[in-house]
Amino acid sequence: MTRTERRIWDVSVPLRDGGLVYPNNPPISITPASSIAKGDTANVSRLSFGSHTGTHVDAPLHFMDGGAGVDELPLDVLVGPARLIAFSDDVMAVGEAELRQHDLSGVTRVLIRTRNSAWLASGDTEFHPDFTHVAPDGAEYLVSIGVRLVGVDYLSVEQFHSPHHRTHKTLLSNGVVIVEGLVLAEPPPGDYELYCLPMLLAGIDGAPARAVVMN
Repeated sequence: MTRTERRIWDVSVPLRDGGLVYPNNPPISITPASSIAKGDTANVSRLSFGSHTGTHVDAPLHFMDGGAGVDELPLDVLVGPARLIAFSDDVMAVGEAELRQHDLSGVTRVLIRTRNSAWLASGDTEFHPDFTHVAPDGAEYLVSIGVRLVGVDYLSVEQFHSPHHRTHKTLLSNGVVIVEGLVLAEPPPGDYELYCLPMLLAGIDGAPARAVVMN
């Protein structure tokens, strides 16, 4: 396949006023700061939302005081070959046993598609607390095989109301970049080139990103 024939999938969540956010996170507010229709010379919007809104990247600082901010994440991890793996709708937690069903030898970037993607693809603004998540033993397994980036298809990689946050802490403390809120409903399982660049926010715990995959 030539470069001109390569297909690109945008796997990002559009940010909309009043859109979906994780419970207790800042709401998404997009309002006009100036408007041509009201006599201003240009249209300018005022944006307000949290650092973990929509498709976003977690930095170590998210769960570790003194950890690296999103501006310190290595670009060579955020861009490169990735393998998209899919799980059936009855999988509620992706642990080591589930991951071992897929060939991940030599893979450094893993994108995990579950039933969650259908919710994000539909534009559903209702938060689903029973979303499929990565179990702590799944995170440990990914670290053990040398994965450097994990992408998931809901607003958190961790089980809702986790009492320990072991999945986040295991990944982030081992230098694994977490990408949350990927819309993976359309691209089929397989190998891709991932481009996921978070906003360059200095010293911040995370940032929204635009993510695409291509093959």
